Amino acid sequence: MKVGKQDQAFSAICTSDAHTINIRGKELATELIGEVSFTDHFFFLVTGQMPMPDQRALLDAVLVAISEHGLVPSNQAARMTLAAAPDAMQGAVAAGILGCGSVVLGSTEACGRFLERIVARAREEATSTKEAARAELTEMRAARKPVPGYGHSQHREGDPRALRLIDLANRRKVAGTHVSVLEEVEKLIPDIYGRHLPINVSGAIPAVMLDAGFPAGALKGIPILARTASLIAHLHEEASRSIGFILAGNAAEAIAYDGPGLAGNRAD
Repeated sequence: MKVGKQDQAFSAICTSDAHTINIRGKELATELIGEVSFTDHFFFLVTGQMPMPDQRALLDAVLVAISEHGLVPSNQAARMTLAAAPDAMQGAVAAGILGCGSVVLGSTEACGRFLERIVARAREEATSTKEAARAELTEMRAARKPVPGYGHSQHREGDPRALRLIDLANRRKVAGTHVSVLEEVEKLIPDIYGRHLPINVSGAIPAVMLDAGFPAGALKGIPILARTASLIAHLHEEASRSIGFILAGNAAEAIAYDGPGLAGNRAD
């Protein structure tokens, strides 16, 4: 039984035989291993093209920028999973990655789509990106939707990671339409939402990478790949300096019972 469109059952990423492994037209052992960086290889796998120097530098920068931010939910979930199943690092990594949703990490993709909508609207309505951004924000405000890529619970005065990425894009003369729209939106938000929301790293990443020519459909993969590196570091530490059960215990102490009757003594 067919499920979905299967008229062309092909893949252009990899094939192999008894002697060679071909990745997008390059021989893995002789043309890629020891010849390209992992950042190059990631860009090549996604796009089929080796990155230009500016593309490589910015992709490197965003991967570093988004990989680690302390005991965020994804890292906590991974560490508690490993504490409960010390033999399953892969399960613990998966537990952390499963937390990459619309609020944490996934907002990179959401902001990318938001920026693309503004650019497309400006083109379709033959207006400026500023007016297109104003219209988009007004509609979102009316629908009580948050603006992806703006605001941060800790970096209220400005996300230093975002500022650095935008500065790098400007210095390399890669910053273009999407970075411009990102900054225009930040200026419009106070009038429409009634408060200042600075650009965060999940806003800077799609703006910089879209201007650098990275495909919009793969934007979510950037934080997923970056956070995987961080998860492995947390799990390596967890194996020798476990805090997983401490995290779980502190959570139990921090949450008060407000259900019917008394909580009583319950077995785990």
